[in-house]
Amino acid sequence: MITKSKLKLIKSLSRKKYREEHQLFVVEGYKSIRELVHSELIVEDILITSGNHRLDDLDPEIISAKDMNAVSNLKTAPGYLAVFKMKPKNAIPQTGKIIALDDVKDPGNLGTIIRLADWFGIVHIICSEETVDVYNSKCVQASMASLARVQVHYLDLASYIQHTRLQVYPTAMNGTSIYENALPQEGIIILGNESQGIRKDLLDRGTNISIPQYGTNKNTESLNVAMATSVILAEWMRPK
Repeated sequence: MITKSKLKLIKSLSRKKYREEHQLFVVEGYKSIRELVHSELIVEDILITSGNHRLDDLDPEIISAKDMNAVSNLKTAPGYLAVFKMKPKNAIPQTGKIIALDDVKDPGNLGTIIRLADWFGIVHIICSEETVDVYNSKCVQASMASLARVQVHYLDLASYIQHTRLQVYPTAMNGTSIYENALPQEGIIILGNESQGIRKDLLDRGTNISIPQYGTNKNTESLNVAMATSVILAEWMRPK
């Protein structure tokens, strides 16, 4: 039987402070757990509520619906919850295609960008220290287990961009259209905060690029950062 102290620990993982202290994070939902169990991530605990049998081969701990609701980070607990160890930190490559994120705040956006990176074969995402935590529960849900295959780094983004040898392409409304000049095989594309965009000191570090608006209504809301990422990556990966 699971102890109260273990339930208390799992509940504490809803906060970044305790995730970092214990180097653990929570995943909810059958599909994500099943996929992550077969990844390189190490699973610590698997909890299910009575009547959920699809993870029986993994020898889960059965807990009450009351306890599941107490530790769940979702409005409606799916009845499947697992605790995984965080990924070990790998070195940041000096070659290849890299996404950089400057102060992205919405965990759903970050999770979706991780899925997009996984889909398009981007292995590394570099985040400013102000960007939302990759192990935030909403980010984990939105990433749909792609975080097992994408390495997310947090660092002083301005310093990193200043010292990199790769070509840098910040995204900006007044940048050159991504369809006018072919993007290089290797480089860093920077995407910015949902409301403020990219900081000026980063905009000045590279060649600004943009997604052109073909609609004629100038009141149309601009693409959010996850939408923009999908368009840019599709163009970047397109065979030239």
